[in-house]
Amino acid sequence: MARILLVEDDPDQRLLRRIILERAGYQVAPASSPTEALSPRSTPPDCVLMDLRLPHVADGLQLIRALRHLHPNLPIAVLSGRTHELEAAPESQLIQATLAKPIRTEMLLKTLARLIGALALLFLLPLLVSAQSRDFPFQVPAEAEVIAQLTLSAPGSDWSIPGREAATALLTLDRSSTQHVTVFGTPQPHTYTVFLGRLEPGAHTLRIERDPKLSAAASPLVIVSARFEPILPSDPRFLPLAHAPILLPRANTVGRFSDTPLTAYYTRGADDSGPWLEYTVIFSNEDGGTSTRDLMARWGRTTDIEYLYRVWLDPQGRPAKTLIQTRDHKDVPYEGRREALHPILVPVTDNNMVEAAPAGPTPIRYQLVPVFADLTQASREIVMDQNPLTYRISAQELIREDKLRPPATPGGDQIADPRLYLIVEAKVASERAAIQILIRRRGSSQWTGSATGIGKDYIERSGWVRTTIELPRGTRLNDIAEIGAQCLSRRDLERQPIPKNGHCRLEAFGKVFFLGEDYTPQPPLKLPNPNWQLQIGEMETLTLP
Repeated sequence: MARILLVEDDPDQRLLRRIILERAGYQVAPASSPTEALSPRSTPPDCVLMDLRLPHVADGLQLIRALRHLHPNLPIAVLSGRTHELEAAPESQLIQATLAKPIRTEMLLKTLARLIGALALLFLLPLLVSAQSRDFPFQVPAEAEVIAQLTLSAPGSDWSIPGREAATALLTLDRSSTQHVTVFGTPQPHTYTVFLGRLEPGAHTLRIERDPKLSAAASPLVIVSARFEPILPSDPRFLPLAHAPILLPRANTVGRFSDTPLTAYYTRGADDSGPWLEYTVIFSNEDGGTSTRDLMARWGRTTDIEYLYRVWLDPQGRPAKTLIQTRDHKDVPYEGRREALHPILVPVTDNNMVEAAPAGPTPIRYQLVPVFADLTQASREIVMDQNPLTYRISAQELIREDKLRPPATPGGDQIADPRLYLIVEAKVASERAAIQILIRRRGSSQWTGSATGIGKDYIERSGWVRTTIELPRGTRLNDIAEIGAQCLSRRDLERQPIPKNGHCRLEAFGKVFFLGEDYTPQPPLKLPNPNWQLQIGEMETLTLP
């Protein structure tokens, strides 16, 4: 693992760059000054990434000379918001790269990989294993929907690093129908569950192989195992699986490793039209519609969770009525193609609204097995809690897309490291009003609100909701002294000059927790149900023991 000496006198910038580099797989030795950078180290660095002003230009130039004297062959990359200050100096001949601030993460990581000499190795690795494939024969006793549980790995992959995002596994069933699985870089092989569709009884074969066109260049595929489970019509799981949608990729995501479907779930119910099933997909990101900052405040996460398809069932379990969520969040009947009972959908907007997929070949095809989600006592984000990989991948996508900022520097649409946010779940009921959650830490008289002072980032909807509150690094649950809720009027200053006369109710708190270092939800804080009744402008608080 390559070791980088990171020299930066601004603590927030130093922390942010350290996070980026460590997520990229580097060991980082941080230094806040030239003196600290030149202190003896047991392991010499493989590369130096340094600011030029430390705090003055002369300090940076002096450090370049000293580093070159001590390490004649050490690659040095210099970051500067005023590159002309270095270009005019003789020290410019002693370094390997000058990087202008602000710099995109992709450019920074590519430059470091080139300087360290690791890029060639990274691109060679998949060439050695790209021919790998395995065939898995299996038997189906009777006509059934079939689930495949595939244990796969992509060692060295990292969703945050361009060129190393993930491997794409191509699944070919009986040498004809195909689908794909995005295989992420995880510490251990991960099990991905897909459906193979309605199969006839008899012998079948699933081939798994790395798709070189759709995989990141430096992401190999390791195929560990495959297990198959036929779901017969008599099984209560049959109908929810039989109606699960097939999802094609949004056109502007192909080859970009963005807005990738991570998992799916379904809910069920009944109304005057009969029993229904509703299917929702969790995507790794949202490229349009709501900013990252607003997602954290109003939804408590940066994934995009979208209901795609609802089907009402006739007595034979076939579609009696259908709806899909399409452009502008409109519900329209589904009138497209099916494979058996599976509708074939494709997102057509940057916030993943769908339409019926057109006929013809497609570069990628996802067949995610939906899990059942009981949302009567929890928010829909509980599905993410049950699959922590969703938190990890969404955070890594933020790094790659430069959507993170240093902690405690609010402004713009960026957010801090998601692990610095307290995640709060609550059951609320707001009428002509909106609500935000606030926190006061022990030893402080200040309150921090989930909306960060932005009126539109109060939560308007009712039911089980989630939001987040950024807190200083190192804050723990037992550091929280009070938690509160505030009710706000949401008036339009032009159309509604008189504030809405509404109210809010916070009936219960659900899970209140932080993400751990590995992005796994940590044990939650247990809170009583306050059942607060709030008029506009009022706030209630709960003191914690």
